[in-house]
Amino acid sequence: MIHELRTYTVKQGSLPEMIKNSSTISREIRGDNYGKLEGYWATEIGPLNQVMHLWTYTDLNERARLRAELAKNERWVKEYTPLNRAILVRQDIRLLNPVVGPVVPTGSPNVYEFRNYRTKPGAVRQWAGLMQKVLPIREKYSKIVGLWITEAGQPNEVCHIWVYKDLNHRAQVRAAAVGDPEWQAFLRDSGPLLDEMHSTIMVPAPHSPMK
Repeated sequence: MIHELRTYTVKQGSLPEMIKNSSTISREIRGDNYGKLEGYWATEIGPLNQVMHLWTYTDLNERARLRAELAKNERWVKEYTPLNRAILVRQDIRLLNPVVGPVVPTGSPNVYEFRNYRTKPGAVRQWAGLMQKVLPIREKYSKIVGLWITEAGQPNEVCHIWVYKDLNHRAQVRAAAVGDPEWQAFLRDSGPLLDEMHSTIMVPAPHSPMK
């Protein structure tokens, strides 16, 4: 299994247009016939004017085949693609190998946090292993949506998505987790493996399977 996280940066003020186009004509054309849509979000805190969407493919070969088929879809080429050309500023892609998930939350509405960490060269699997080991402790406070190691895009990177009821819930959870001795031990052991840490708060789009 391989996952693809696509991040599109759009012109200021055009985020609603991008979401509308994606939730209507794009969803109608694509469905889950060209990769399975796991989640579609707009950024709220962190990098702004962005949408992030997560797709699942059996493997890289299937991804290549399905994207080639989509590029030949007449409606996709003539109806959907031209809608976004004028508002797109940048497109970034991460190909992700799953360690955990993705797991669809049981309740809604939610806010989501995307965290991406760049590890020291050669330490990415060690960090992911430590996280996987301590995950039952961390999930006492809130649930993880997924944990991945990047295959392409950015090397030496781990990505994880967390779900919260709202931003107050996130603050409460993080304060409680920091006070847990086992989580403190994880932070102590894993921290030296990291060079960079980034966080983005996201809200789900109307058509996102994860609400």
